[in-house]
This record gives sequence, structure tokens and C-alpha cells, in this order.
Amino acid sequence: MTPPAKGPQHKVAPHAPRPAILLVEDTLSLQVLYRSVLRKAGHEVVSVSTASDALESFAQSRIGVVLLDLVLPDRDGLSLMQDMLALRPETAVIVMTAHGSVNRAVAAMRAGAHEFLVKPLDEARLMAAIANVSSTETAPRVAAAPATSRSAVDSMTVSGFIGSSGVMQRLHQKIRSVARSMATVFIMGESGTGKELCALAVHAASPRAAGPFIALNCGAIPQDLLESEVFGHMKGSFTGAISDKPGAAAAADGGTLFLDEICEMAPALQTKLLRFLQTSTVVPVGATKPRKVNVRIICATNRDPLEAVRRGEFREDLYYRLFVVPLHMPPLRERGEDVLEIAETALARFAREEGKPFTGLDGPVKALFRALPWPGNVRQVLNVIRNIVVLNEGGLVTLSMLPDTLDRQTDTVAPPRAPSGAAAVAAPQALALDDLVGRALAEIERRVIEATLERQGGSVPRAARVLEISPSTLYRKIEGWAKS
Repeated sequence: MTPPAKGPQHKVAPHAPRPAILLVEDTLSLQVLYRSVLRKAGHEVVSVSTASDALESFAQSRIGVVLLDLVLPDRDGLSLMQDMLALRPETAVIVMTAHGSVNRAVAAMRAGAHEFLVKPLDEARLMAAIANVSSTETAPRVAAAPATSRSAVDSMTVSGFIGSSGVMQRLHQKIRSVARSMATVFIMGESGTGKELCALAVHAASPRAAGPFIALNCGAIPQDLLESEVFGHMKGSFTGAISDKPGAAAAADGGTLFLDEICEMAPALQTKLLRFLQTSTVVPVGATKPRKVNVRIICATNRDPLEAVRRGEFREDLYYRLFVVPLHMPPLRERGEDVLEIAETALARFAREEGKPFTGLDGPVKALFRALPWPGNVRQVLNVIRNIVVLNEGGLVTLSMLPDTLDRQTDTVAPPRAPSGAAAVAAPQALALDDLVGRALAEIERRVIEATLERQGGSVPRAARVLEISPSTLYRKIEGWAKS
């Protein structure tokens, strides 16, 4: 695409032809159906059945969007897509796949596809995907800033993230890439890492930014009320239903629905969520007629979703429906100096709110903050800084101002030695060992496992890897303790 001219002449002239849609589908009946739907909506469509014809049409015609079946008779669709994008990288490719090939669709997204749709295609979902492409293809395309550029750091701060570490810059680049599509985003990360901020950043950078962002915590709502919260209810459908309620899915129509703690959803509701994803329709409790909605799904969990599938707590088919574009929120201990940027930014903000003259963190505090494991991640840092600001009058933050709960965490960490008397922080490790001597072996084992789980943010799979035992063994031990 040629870049738009500067000044008021940047708009496309009214007579300029709209780029055609190249439809690549080898099943003739589906090809006729999709072509009819697209032409009825006013699109010019070039339809072909093979990869060789598709590449020839792509090279010879003014194609803006490619609707591509990944399974073709003469060539793999993913390989064809890569050749097309090599010729014209600005082309938006929407891949189509059968339900059993979702993993291939994920590979296509990672290779540059704009969106993927599961066959048989829902007409409303198809048109929403095309509209999403159309709303972004006329926008000027800006080359991504280098990973170390200041602009990348600034944009991260604007989106709510604080920190200029390489891992966060790479995450922000992924967010910008996935935001353009309609693909479902699955955000993973420990508690307190900022998963909802990540979801908000995806929404804010997407063509749906003007639409609603509806967040629902599946773990904080009683299971008997969750269906009503997600899909709504009709007046009189159950005791206490004194009026119609639209539900989160309908409220997010035209925008984004964020389902936090998705692995805590009850199995019965998982089935209804799967149907919602397949049909893009909601049926409120007590209603008889479904309602079409246009919603982008983003979900999040602090658990290992595949482990939840293995344990039978989460439907496998729903997992593959949702696990399209995974984003991992890194724990704070993997973000280097970000902990200091977060702490100093929070200190300045809270000091303004409380009207207190804090000036920064002193050297030993910085050394300690770098060394601490921060199991509560960013949320824990914010709570610590808030505590300091509320309970102290100002000046430079010193070790004596830190809350006692934070001091006890140094039992498991030895920060770097600092000039002002930090040499004594390693001593509690010996005391911790002395505390175990004389106790029963079973009690020692339980204490070590519980400490490891806390260090790993409650993740059983990660704790099992550290302890070099299988997750199933660890689950059995935890269940045994719960019964005793």
C-alpha cells in the first residue's frame, strides 16, 4: 500500500476502487456460500479452489484481504500465506480451519495472520472479521519501534504498564500485534502481575476501543449467580429476579468481554460458554429466544490451564477454543530493574495523594527490593509503598520504614551486600534451618512444599518442577493435608 499523502489530501478519492477479497476455499458449496454472503455485503470477491490459482490471482489482482482455508488440495495453506505476505506484507489474511485444527490456526496467527475463523463459519462472525480488517487497513501503517527505543517505553507507560525491561517491551509489541485482530486472547500469569491491565491494553489498542470493556471475575461470583452475570436473566426467572438484566456478554456487545480466573468457572457454565463462542448468541436465564452479540473474548488465569484440563476441571474443547493467542505476564522477579521503576512511580503518586514530601528510596532499600522474590508481584509492591506513605512523614525511604511483613520475607532471600549494614540479612537462613531440626520428617516435608508453593505463586506445576516430583504427587499430598 502506498503511504497516505500529508495534509488534507490524505483521504482516498471517492472513485478509488476498494481492494477485493480473495476467497481460497476448495469445497465448492462453501465457496459459493461465502462468496454470496460477501457480495451481498458489497464486497468484490475473487474466488479460487487451489493454492496455485490463489497465488496467481493474488499477484495479478488488487487484493486487500485474503480469506484462506488452511487445508488445500495442492499445497499447505500456511505455506501459501507466508508467500503472500512475503509479496505484500500489508495484506490482511483471515484463515479458516475446522475445529480439530485449532493448533494450526494458532501457528498461522503467529506467522502473521490477522484473524482466524472456525468452520462452519457463522455469517455474523465472518462479517465482523471483515469489518474489523476494513477498519484498520486504511490506517497508516507505522513500523514497529526497536525494542530499546524510548517510544516503546513511553507507550507502555501510557497503557498502564510501568517498566522498561526487555521482557515487558516484547510483551507490549505482542499486545499491539494481537490487538488488531478478533482472535481470542488467553492471558496467563501469577496473581498480581497485571493481567487485567494487559486485557485493557489489548482493548484500547484495538478497533473496538470505542466500545465497552466489561470485566467479570469468574472466581469472585457465587457459582449459582455466575450464569446470570454472564448471560443475563429475565424478570421472574428465579427468586430475586425483579427485573430483566442483560448480562456481561450482552453489555459487551461491540466491545470486549474479559473473563478473569476463567479456570474457576463451573463445568455447567463452561458448556454454555462454549456454545456462546460457537454461535455468538446469548440466551438469558428464563428467555426462549437467543440474541446475537458481537463480542471479542479475552480471558485470564493464574493457574496452569492445561493442568486444569488434565484434572477434568476445565473442558478440553473450551480450552482449545479460548487458547488461541496466549500472552504471558512475567512475574516481577523476572523483570529486573522494573521493580524500582514501579516502586518509585507509586511512591511519587501516593505521596501526592497523601500530601507528604517523600523524595525516593535509599540505597539499601533499592538493594533489598531488587533481591526480594515478590510473590505478590506488582500488587504487593504497591501495597508496600502505600503502607510506607501512610505510616511515615516523608523524606528518603529507609529500611526502618518497611512493614514488618516485608522484613520477614528476607528469610528466603539474601540481597546483595550494601554499604549501610545490610550484611546481616543472610543470618535468618541459618535460623530457618535450626527451626526444622527436631521436627518430624512429614512436618518438614510439608513446610518445604508450602514454602515452595508460596514462592511459585501457588502454581502446583511450577512447584513440582522445583521439587522434582510429579504434579499429581503434589496434588495428592495437598489433598491429604486438607482432609487431615
